[in-house]
Amino acid sequence: MKIGIVALQGAFIEHCRIFQKLGLETKEVRLPADMDGVQGLVIPGGESTTILKLMQSYRMVDTIKKLARENMPVWGTCAGLICLAKNVFNPDGSLMPTLGLMDIAVRRNASGRQVDSFETQLDVAPFKEGPFPGIFIRAPYIDSVGGDVEVLAKLPNGIIVAARQKNLLATSFHPELTDDVRFHRYFSDMLQH
Repeated sequence: MKIGIVALQGAFIEHCRIFQKLGLETKEVRLPADMDGVQGLVIPGGESTTILKLMQSYRMVDTIKKLARENMPVWGTCAGLICLAKNVFNPDGSLMPTLGLMDIAVRRNASGRQVDSFETQLDVAPFKEGPFPGIFIRAPYIDSVGGDVEVLAKLPNGIIVAARQKNLLATSFHPELTDDVRFHRYFSDMLQH
């Protein structure tokens, strides 16, 4: 099993490290041809506008959309969540163009600026072993989800921060910046179903 990590910008090395810790092979993806032979794809945290522009420049958008529509698992963390969402609202209320794959509405930078970053313990529906350490850095929040989207985690105030829609997984926080491998294991399990 080989997992592709979009390696255009952001925290891709951290994702590679955790999957390798789980004994899984990873491949850095920078061009459409790099997606050959991967069974899943991660779009990491970083700067969503930059990642989307680079995906366009390197002609990756159509390939990612095609693979996702063919049920290849795709996981977006933070900026990656923004890339996956159908509707993304900028802080000024305008809509941002995205891959438009996942039936969620998202607010960019909803948790504030870099100085407003925080960590909190999250109850994640599939994880029975206790709370997951959520690291939020200029995090987007999920405002609403479509009918077939499963909410996996919320902040104590009810804001949705993790969701799954069939083969698509989205987290507004950074599991790759923790030592907890459960989200990476959860995603790797999605590749086997």
